[in-house]
Amino acid sequence: MRGYDAGKKINGRKRHLVVDTLGLILVVVVHAASIQDRDGAKLVLQRLVQGWVRLRLIWADGGYAGQLVQWVKALGRRWTLEIVKRGDDMVGFKVLPKRWIVERTFGWLGRYRRHSKDYEALTDSSESMIRISMINLMLHRLKPG
Repeated sequence: MRGYDAGKKINGRKRHLVVDTLGLILVVVVHAASIQDRDGAKLVLQRLVQGWVRLRLIWADGGYAGQLVQWVKALGRRWTLEIVKRGDDMVGFKVLPKRWIVERTFGWLGRYRRHSKDYEALTDSSESMIRISMINLMLHRLKPG
């Protein structure tokens, strides 16, 4: 399942992650790039509904603004979707509070050569490889010395 996102000029697939405040993955969804980001966020949040009952606050990028906030309220969970927006006076790149957590996780995943290109035939395989990479990362952090 591959696609083309004309807005971001991406060919292939997109990865959506929900991470905790430490940057560890809670949910991962890989889908065709032709699916809009807001629709991809719905796929992620639908998987999040299956577990994670203690979750209350979800921070999201400005690209997810709009009707997604109301959609999350309509899910019937006690979740609050808070959009982390850039300031109007901001010029160039600035690290946004809370937003950098997921970007840092994408950076950690970028260290694994397997994620440099889309080698997997199935999206399930891509999701599994992301989970395996995070398991490897966590194991190396636990290793003494």
